[in-house]
Amino acid sequence: MRIFIAGATGAVGRRLVPLLVTRGHEVTALSRRSPAARAIPEAATGTAGGVRIVAGDVYDAVRLREVVAAARPEVVIHQLTDLSSRDFPANNRIRREGTRNLVDAALAAGVRRVISQSIAWAYEPGAAPADESSSLDLHATDDTRRATVEAVHTLETITAEAPEWVVLRYGMLYGPDTWYTQGGLMADLATTGQLPLGPDVTSFLHVDDAVVAGAAALTWPSGPVNIVDDTPVPASTWVPAFTNWLSTTPGDAAPTYAAADSPRTPWARGATNTRARGLGWSPTHPACFSD
Repeated sequence: MRIFIAGATGAVGRRLVPLLVTRGHEVTALSRRSPAARAIPEAATGTAGGVRIVAGDVYDAVRLREVVAAARPEVVIHQLTDLSSRDFPANNRIRREGTRNLVDAALAAGVRRVISQSIAWAYEPGAAPADESSSLDLHATDDTRRATVEAVHTLETITAEAPEWVVLRYGMLYGPDTWYTQGGLMADLATTGQLPLGPDVTSFLHVDDAVVAGAAALTWPSGPVNIVDDTPVPASTWVPAFTNWLSTTPGDAAPTYAAADSPRTPWARGATNTRARGLGWSPTHPACFSD
């Protein structure tokens, strides 16, 4: 199968590309910066067939149409994010404008299937973990959250313009090249006691499980799918587990955790993976920070 992937050098993309190549697919990977593109062939070393890297910016709609058309893909995979500088407005922009340009290019090239990365924590408030029938939190009162959810909604709506489409609603990614790993943003906060032990619930996802889902979605029916582990957990559980998971020196003093007297944030409810399991996917890391 011919596959065009945008976001091929991110935490998921750089692992997804070699997996797809190993499975016999012809992969074209979009890269804005040639130094970043080096991560792709290095990751693909030892796989059959290799990968073709093309230069282009997702915000350059004309160039993007050219490179997608030249690749003649059967599937376009959207793994684009813009979080390296912790710039959330920039990430919202790529969800809106980047998705628009990428899907327009895909449709112009006759692509039938588009697979896009989304998130599993944009659901409206609720008491139980959310499934895919739950509505997105488009009426959030917090400005930052509302901007995020609106951008996610835009990404998913545009993706659904394709004849066949899958939206992968990833849980909070952890593992190599994420914020939740040794030296990452959240690791620094956790080990210095800046993450409160509150009741807010999160569904996590190991980056390797995200990669497997990205490849499996090539044949899934259209629709959104929560890609999360089996165990939604409150911060009172995952913060200490995360800190212990990060520890490399036995006997290190445990951090003093921040107090959290507030009730659970209503939308911080986690998500279920029942649909993904029904499609044949299951996490190899069923509970976060346990191995």
